[in-house]
This record gives sequence, structure tokens and C-alpha cells, in this order.
Amino acid sequence: MKPDRRPARDMGRIVRLAEQGRPPVHFLLDGEECEALAGDTVLTAMLLHAPALRQSEFGPEKRAGFCLMGACQDCWVWQEDGGRIRACTTLIAGGMKLLSDVPPGWPS
Repeated sequence: MKPDRRPARDMGRIVRLAEQGRPPVHFLLDGEECEALAGDTVLTAMLLHAPALRQSEFGPEKRAGFCLMGACQDCWVWQEDGGRIRACTTLIAGGMKLLSDVPPGWPS
């Protein structure tokens, strides 16, 4: 992975310090190609590239996961096809198309 040269305010919430031996996995986040490593959760993969997973349903606050073990439902994110997944317990897979906002037409 190449070093990220963006200003801190534009970087992800997570910064990977050192990693070896895991192959890269490519996925789309809000239409932009991103890279994670095999074995990363969706939460880790998204937060490497964004400061939050999604916006709260109850206000303007951004959400980035809470319990990190699948119990609190704070990490639900959407896939481009409209399906929702728990980012903290789902492993990233090549070709995933993830959204940080509700997809058009999703039931409210």
C-alpha cells in the first residue's frame, strides 16, 4: 500500500502502520476504488479510507461502529444492490460495492 498524502481531515479514521503477508483486496466505496487486505473486516476497510461508516438515522452525527462485535447495530452499512451488512463482522471481499449513505429507493 502506498502512503496516504491527503490532509488529515480527509483521511480515514484508521491508519495501518505495518502489515505484511496479506494480499490486497479491491472494493468500491461510494464509487471510488479502494484497497484493503485479505482478512480485514468491512469496518476496517471502510475506515481506512473514510472518517466514518455512515450518518446516524437520528441526527447529523457520523457513526464509526461502537461495540465492534456485532451486538449494537451501529455499523450497518449498505451495498450498492440495497442489501445491508454489519461492517464489524463481515469480511471484505474483492468487488464489494459499499455505500456510506442510504441507497436511492431504500425503504425508510
